[in-house]
Amino acid sequence: MPFIPHTEEDVAEMLNSIGAKTIEELFDEIPKELVSGQLTGVPAGLSEMEITRLMMERANKDGFYQNFIGAGAYEHHIPAAVWQITTRGEFYSSYTPYQAEASQGTLQLLYEYQSMMASLTGMDVSNASMYDGATALAEAALMAVRSHKTSRRILIPKTVHPVYRQVVQAIVSNQKIEVLEVPFDIQSGQVLPESLSKFGKDEFAALVIPQPNFFGVLERVDELTDWAHKNNGLAIGVVNPTALALLKPPGEWGSKGADIAVGEGQPLGIPLSSGGPYFGFMACKNALVRQMPGRIIGRTTDLDNKEGFVLTLQAREQHIRRSKATSNICTNQGLMVTAATIYMSLIGPEGLRRIAAQSHANTLDLVEQLESLNGVKRTFDTPTFHETVLTLPKTTADVLSKLKQQGILGGLDLHGYYPELGNALLVCATETKTSADLQSYARALKQILS
Repeated sequence: MPFIPHTEEDVAEMLNSIGAKTIEELFDEIPKELVSGQLTGVPAGLSEMEITRLMMERANKDGFYQNFIGAGAYEHHIPAAVWQITTRGEFYSSYTPYQAEASQGTLQLLYEYQSMMASLTGMDVSNASMYDGATALAEAALMAVRSHKTSRRILIPKTVHPVYRQVVQAIVSNQKIEVLEVPFDIQSGQVLPESLSKFGKDEFAALVIPQPNFFGVLERVDELTDWAHKNNGLAIGVVNPTALALLKPPGEWGSKGADIAVGEGQPLGIPLSSGGPYFGFMACKNALVRQMPGRIIGRTTDLDNKEGFVLTLQAREQHIRRSKATSNICTNQGLMVTAATIYMSLIGPEGLRRIAAQSHANTLDLVEQLESLNGVKRTFDTPTFHETVLTLPKTTADVLSKLKQQGILGGLDLHGYYPELGNALLVCATETKTSADLQSYARALKQILS
């Protein structure tokens, strides 16, 4: 029974004032067939202790595994201080700063977050965040079409995360935007710039460029960016924020830099959490800022020369533009952004660089050990970051099933997404893995393949 803070006397007095005898009479315009009546499928309420025990039991069903799955969600070490601070009441309960003057703490945090993300991506400006990486890419596609004005075609390589491509298609398809998939080279796992010539014959709004791509392979981003600009299109970078500690940021790709950069912010202090919540980030060049969804926080001084923070731009807000809103996503994933800001503040640029370097080193070590096994080889012959595709001598699904029985989540089976790759396995190792962990994986796989 829900808690309703009214006594029977309160209810009677209100009904009398309205002129109704009962609550049922008050709502008698609702057809009887629509009234649910007693909810028989809802279990009885539980105490706090019982709820805690139930949730622990359900959490334990996930099991405890050595995780070597990447594919867009990564197991990084999160300092305990990150969520100790994030879950303080001041952050935990804060929401969208509709009254900016009364939300200085929230605005300052978002300003610092945006400053960090703009610096990390090498772009001019960042928004307050999106739902996740996939919807951020979809919003970037819409943004590109609005900016381009004459073309409603988006080029997306097959090396972009398959789920991202599905989300983009789902969001833009009803807006008469055409999404064309660009093939990749089966040997390198890259999009070859010379293969794009057929797509440049017709006008397009933007070319999406992943770095690294879904296979962990490093794309030829400078050439791809310049090709997009040469053909009067925008360049949209889809990037891993951890990788940006080592790799050239999208703002420096090619001769002019990418126009928009998006990605998934989960690696920045957000636990895997069985799939979320996560958050997407978006940054762009100044020329496109008016097309960017979300909020832009600015720093200023008041009449007393005291520092303050303001909502400089909120171009998409429904309460401003209604149906003409730039976007209708309607959230800034503030709590996740808070955690990411605290995470980046604590580890700093050098800390992020070390995390990226150690993750890469662990992946190379793991791949080297697995390649020494009979029948295991790298699928692509190009440099990778953080994760790599391997070709196995046995069916990938069967191998992963047997690894799981030994407490190892061995990676992602790519057959459902890329059947042309055969028995392909995407593996990832982050800084959380020790030498013993890597050796344990190699021993288990050797046993399965023998």
